[in-house]
Amino acid sequence: MSVGAFLITFREALEAAIIVAIIIAYLRRTGRERQIKDVWIGTALSIGVSALLGIGILKFYGGLGEKELFEGIASYLAVIVLTSMIYWMATKGRNIKAEIESKVSQTIAPLALIGFTFIVVFREGLETVLFLTPFMTQSPGGTLLGLAAGLAGALLLAYLIYGVGMRINLRKFFYYSSILLVFVAAGLAGYGTHELIEWGEEEGFSLGVLEETAYDLGIPSDSLWHHNGAVGSVFAVLFGYSTSMEWGRVIVQFGYLIVALYLVLRAYGKEPSMRPKKARSRSAS
Repeated sequence: MSVGAFLITFREALEAAIIVAIIIAYLRRTGRERQIKDVWIGTALSIGVSALLGIGILKFYGGLGEKELFEGIASYLAVIVLTSMIYWMATKGRNIKAEIESKVSQTIAPLALIGFTFIVVFREGLETVLFLTPFMTQSPGGTLLGLAAGLAGALLLAYLIYGVGMRINLRKFFYYSSILLVFVAAGLAGYGTHELIEWGEEEGFSLGVLEETAYDLGIPSDSLWHHNGAVGSVFAVLFGYSTSMEWGRVIVQFGYLIVALYLVLRAYGKEPSMRPKKARSRSAS
């Protein structure tokens, strides 16, 4: 199972489930229970279109001869969208409930509510498809397992929160998961750079020092610790680990990691305090 696919799908599916739960809870609170079916229609349509989009992208990929070029571009695109999603959640996500309820209060007609639900859920589906494309090109079976496990985990957690009433600090959850996703995105940026370097070499482009080997750990390909091995592959997905890297990959991967971590930590301000507000107010007085 692809750990990266699981983490990304879990995060995206949980966001979608939270959005749907907020809409349904608002409709019930305002006496609009009859429109809940419109929410489910919009959700089903968004899931169906996202699945068709994913199939279409994979078929398009299968028809391409230049595998390295596609994987490099797909990885870069996933990094761009993943970064924007992480930063948006850090800066704007704290007001997501108020924003959604405000939009739903203005959305009265059934088709309008279906369309609104479709758009907000499809955004998560589109992001998931773009994120998982690089993983699908590397390990289709493992990615599908990660996708299924991520969906199941997200739906279970959403049910425990909104169905059973389990208390969880979503702000802290998104904070720590965002940091982990930054490492995943950095690994994707490095992998995409590696693929583009290989494509450039095949096409006869010379990148000079950027295509030269920065380091080589000398770990054999059949070792558990190789980036394709049982243990190394987990670190490769989560942290961008590789037994050897070109200078171009090192610069892009670790440069992205430093900048993205700085922006995310600054957006959240600081690590969420584990102390309750009352305790802080007493200590301040």
